[in-house]
Amino acid sequence: MKKSLIALSLGGLTIGITEFVMMGLLPDIASDLKISIPVAGHLISAYALGVVIGAPLLVIIARNYPPKKILLILAAMLAFFNALSIIAPNYEFLFATRLLSGLPHGAFFGVGAVVASSLADKGKEAQAISIMFSGLTIANLAGVPIGTYIGHHYTWRYTFIIIAIVGFLTFVSLYFWMPNLKAGAKETIKSQLQFFKKTEAWLIISITAFGFGGLFCWISYIAPLLTDISKFSAEDVPYILILAGLGMVFGNFIGGKLADRFSPAKTIVMLLFIMALDLLLVYFFSSNQYMTLALVFSTGCISFAVVAPIQVLMIQTAVGAEMIASAAIQAAFNIGNALGAFLGGLPLVFGFSYASPNLVGVGMSIVGVLITFIFLQIKRSALKLQAV
Repeated sequence: MKKSLIALSLGGLTIGITEFVMMGLLPDIASDLKISIPVAGHLISAYALGVVIGAPLLVIIARNYPPKKILLILAAMLAFFNALSIIAPNYEFLFATRLLSGLPHGAFFGVGAVVASSLADKGKEAQAISIMFSGLTIANLAGVPIGTYIGHHYTWRYTFIIIAIVGFLTFVSLYFWMPNLKAGAKETIKSQLQFFKKTEAWLIISITAFGFGGLFCWISYIAPLLTDISKFSAEDVPYILILAGLGMVFGNFIGGKLADRFSPAKTIVMLLFIMALDLLLVYFFSSNQYMTLALVFSTGCISFAVVAPIQVLMIQTAVGAEMIASAAIQAAFNIGNALGAFLGGLPLVFGFSYASPNLVGVGMSIVGVLITFIFLQIKRSALKLQAV
């Protein structure tokens, strides 16, 4: 495996722990800062908002710089802003640091996906991208459960110390292992933004936001779901999150292979439909501990199998504007994060059980399937016109 891809996967590890550990730490942070769990859930949305703002903005600002320089600056931002969370004295300060921590997320993956694709052997672009995202899955396999365990047994602030250290290691590995790739042709902001005049661009963004919204309806409230509905103890939660992470590791590489072998759009339709069925099973069977464990694995697997196909679909569609389009996918992913956390939390506000967010997730996944069908129809129509 190329060391440059390992460096990118370390960035994915930093980002993965940063983004997903909050789900397991919600009860601990809520207790420490004396806020409710639904209010603590807004910290998830704050991070997602940072991604949405930072993904296009930072890529536009850095569009004419060499990729290595861009990635180094983004890694430094990841380390520094997460370090600020360590000293957060109150909810408002932590909300701000979470938002700032999200700023480099989308740009890092956006630039990283294009770099990984360019470094890949021909025909294995999606698999190279999946290696970068493997850091995200390893975060869920090991980083998030460890961070959650530390948060439960010591303090959630120690978890952010770990994130800052991994961010620093990302910076060092990029400095030594990432080749000095040349900057692309000089691009104006106008030329980069031309891509967003295409209907296909907004369809892919919508597929991502709604499709992954289903994942975040589930994972945003997984800790109280496991303790209140499945009747696991709080001490069991970190170990169960390892199972989710293991599923994500498998799903990530499966998705990379599927996207290299089949049409990315058709792969997305299949996976999102399976996701909807899976979340429906979560709703009905979360009171059964054995079924819950199986579904934790399967949900993690299916959700991350979609990552590489949708990234490849966007890069293939955005010829000439790959970097900003790839970053836009990350913004859309975190719109799904914010929507999933918010919409999934609405049934809780009205007194429904912690299983109820999964029904919202079913609906969001199905919307993702329908939008993908529309995308395929538009592509078919465009091909017919070209053939005439």
